[in-house]
Amino acid sequence: MHIGAHVSPAGGPAKAVERGAEAGADSIQIFNQSPRMWRGRDYTADEVAAFHEARKQHKMGPVLIHAVYLLNCASEDKDLRDKSLTSLKLALRDGDALKAQAVVLHAGSAKAGEVGPAIKRAGKVLKEALAETDRCPLHLENTAGAGGTLGRSFHELAELVDAAGGGKRLGVCLDSCHLYASGFDIRKPAGLAAVLDDCLALVGKGRLGSLHINDSKVKLGANADRHAHLGDGELGDAGCAVFLSEPRFEGLPCILETPRPNGLAGDLERCKSLRKRGLANRRRRK
Repeated sequence: MHIGAHVSPAGGPAKAVERGAEAGADSIQIFNQSPRMWRGRDYTADEVAAFHEARKQHKMGPVLIHAVYLLNCASEDKDLRDKSLTSLKLALRDGDALKAQAVVLHAGSAKAGEVGPAIKRAGKVLKEALAETDRCPLHLENTAGAGGTLGRSFHELAELVDAAGGGKRLGVCLDSCHLYASGFDIRKPAGLAAVLDDCLALVGKGRLGSLHINDSKVKLGANADRHAHLGDGELGDAGCAVFLSEPRFEGLPCILETPRPNGLAGDLERCKSLRKRGLANRRRRK
């Protein structure tokens, strides 16, 4: 498992590598554009070269790009879908340039409308974005289920993959907080294993490509996206340790999205410590 964190790309993507490496990250996730603005830009050749040099120098592992939260590929508003398509294509092009593991995306929301047509609308946008870009995979993130967001269940994730064409570049990103908030009790090894069995049976064994490790401020099945600092929420240290030590997560980037202010190094060390604790507990059970 490559334990890392979401870091700022201010000053260019090479700076994000440096920030992650300084804190002890084995992997990083970045926004490729401002999360509050639609306007984006392609990285320059110099920025791309500096990024790859920094990545080589610091021996940084997998890199994820998180598409900005403004996107709603499922919107009934064609103008918003068009903006989402443009932004997603930019993220995938940037993923190509940086040789990213994937672009991670919240596929969108049906709002108060019907889920089936919303999935079809989102799938059309995703399919077009993939057709107009080259190599970078696209990982659809599971959601907590608030506000009609798509991907709250593995059935919905599977339907989104199918609607987007079912190609090899499509994968999923599992977020621990979102799983718990959408009703999946993953606090014990057997519970997480059963949840993962269901996930892989529906979306496909080869599609699990990335992870987010976040604790949850809300109770099981509350359908609210409220991240808590690691160990401070409903999952607690024990639940986070279970997630970080799941055998089928080996080799995947696992991104912490809730670092404390000025405390990223300590939070990453805590992640690694909880992973060791989880692995030790699993060995004792054998």
